[in-house]
Amino acid sequence: MKKFILNSLPDSKGILHLGGEDFHYLVRVRRIRPGGVFQALLPGGKEADLSVLSIGKDQMTVQCEAVKDTIRLSFLPPIYLFQALPKGNKMDLIVRQAAECGVFMVFPFESDYSQVKIANSKPERWERIIREARQQSGSLVPTAVKAPSHLDEVLDFWEGLNNERKGLGILLHQSPLEQGTFHDYLICEPGFVVLAVGPEGGFSPAEVDRFMAAGFKPLKMGDTILRTETAALYGIAAIQIILLESVTWRPMNRQSSLENEFIY
Repeated sequence: MKKFILNSLPDSKGILHLGGEDFHYLVRVRRIRPGGVFQALLPGGKEADLSVLSIGKDQMTVQCEAVKDTIRLSFLPPIYLFQALPKGNKMDLIVRQAAECGVFMVFPFESDYSQVKIANSKPERWERIIREARQQSGSLVPTAVKAPSHLDEVLDFWEGLNNERKGLGILLHQSPLEQGTFHDYLICEPGFVVLAVGPEGGFSPAEVDRFMAAGFKPLKMGDTILRTETAALYGIAAIQIILLESVTWRPMNRQSSLENEFIY
């Protein structure tokens, strides 16, 4: 269900005034009218119903009601996407799809074969895309996007995550470097999952060596070579579906651990 994302909390009386892009989206796009009620996510993660008190020329006044904690029904661990910068506006699509799918964080980086450089990236635009995607899809995961960086910073970030809890890194590659599968890798019940996707042309041999030295598991998906934007969505979807349906394929002696819900 669509959920409007608020950037600020209502006042002590539960009143909030919305203008600018928020006003345009709610009035021109969503066609909200006085007396209407719509759902929203408050800063901090709580949900609320917002009833429209009045609509002026360029501002809407709403009353915040029925505030409640969000309830996540999934036991999925956080999923991170390490995405090498692709050419054109493909990164916009990748960010949008990642937010709709509930990816916890997208970390773009400049790789050896990236044709787009960090200086030409658009992190502010990606943040707007994430907000739009979450509002459209109703995703409760607060997807974030980091400022584009280099492989050194990406692997340092990976190491820091692993120091907090044991994770799983999967490196998508166009060559069968190892006969592993998503099922083989995900059975370890990771605390988080990182998916690394290369740009057009894939990762260089030196980059592959560095990822594997850091503990990433290489994986080739099928017999075809996918576009980078397709590979990212394909990989995220495969990870989520396998984890969501894990009760049907995990050995019986491992099912009890599914009762522990992962916290972002």
